[in-house]
Amino acid sequence: MRTVALRRASVALLGWMLAVAASAAAQTTDLERHLQSKLDSVHAAGRFPGATLGVVLPDGHSFGLAVGMSDTTAKLAMRASDRMLAGSVGKTFFAALALQLVAEGRLSLDDPISLHLGREPWFDRLPNAADITVRMLMNHTSGLVRYEFSEAFARDLSAAPDRVWQPEEQIAYILDTRAPFAAGSGWDYSDTNYIVLGMIVERVTGTLAYDEIQRRLLDPLGLRDIARQTSRTIPGLVQGYAGPGNSFGGHDAMITNGRFAFNPQFEWAGGGFATSSRDLARWAKALYEGLAFDAKLDAQVYAGVAARGLGADARYGLGVILLETPLGAARGHSGFFPGYLTEMRYYPDHRFAIALQVNTSAGRPLGRSPGATLQDLAAIVAASLRN
Repeated sequence: MRTVALRRASVALLGWMLAVAASAAAQTTDLERHLQSKLDSVHAAGRFPGATLGVVLPDGHSFGLAVGMSDTTAKLAMRASDRMLAGSVGKTFFAALALQLVAEGRLSLDDPISLHLGREPWFDRLPNAADITVRMLMNHTSGLVRYEFSEAFARDLSAAPDRVWQPEEQIAYILDTRAPFAAGSGWDYSDTNYIVLGMIVERVTGTLAYDEIQRRLLDPLGLRDIARQTSRTIPGLVQGYAGPGNSFGGHDAMITNGRFAFNPQFEWAGGGFATSSRDLARWAKALYEGLAFDAKLDAQVYAGVAARGLGADARYGLGVILLETPLGAARGHSGFFPGYLTEMRYYPDHRFAIALQVNTSAGRPLGRSPGATLQDLAAIVAASLRN
């Protein structure tokens, strides 16, 4: 009798487990339908070719959605697995690499950058050179302005679209210029900070930063749909639209015959990755749940400084934008590259991550900011988790 009872209990337990699994699957399917409906309505009201959305739930389940077209001329439908250039969101990979080196004792956040680059012949011509620390590079308080917004750089980029840029060549556009504030006394978002940071981590490791990121982060986390942008041809990259007359090449469609209008390799540590939205959301969950760097550094990473221009009450930590939203705190990053817009966020109170990518950077294609659109989509996820 006892054997029969145990068998019945086992069958009942199995039935309960299957019912729970079926319920969870149904809930996920309902969530996907709801998000797809919202994405469709945003597309219908907007002026953008296509978009992808990636979501990772608290239990690690992830999925991707798509809407619209990846190429308006070829009439190709956008797929959830399609890649777009993630722009400055790529800084989060270089920041995580730097934080790993800090945890290993090979780099200090309060190292003056002169310790690593001071012997370079151009170093003393760098604004605020003697006073900048690694921390100031990572939170954009160094006073180094954007090299990529230099008219001379935009002109040179268009004139030599195949050029492979060296970091020293990019920094040269701001040498002998005046910093807008003393190191550590203000905030100004700048890719130049991360170009310098990339140079430092390569000096410390003696290897390419891209290779270290692949070995330490992308491979262990199984992020196969995230690729470095090192040439004018990037596998899986969909067409991006930057609007006619844009300052980076003057092209609307950024890809012709499979080749980008110029070499996107120049972005490097300022961004430097092509991603799918699903893998970008997976990265956000891993990054902000402590799988990419030592949690002992959390207090410093998320301390943040006031970041004007990134939203009301926005703060910038060490490679992370910190926001207060109707869903509580959010951690993540925004990205722009000619032809593409990206938003990536993680909501620690709810333990889910979400990423949105759009294949145009012209005007306000969504009718509102990508961040506001992502927040609406995140609210749908949060509501589903409460039910």
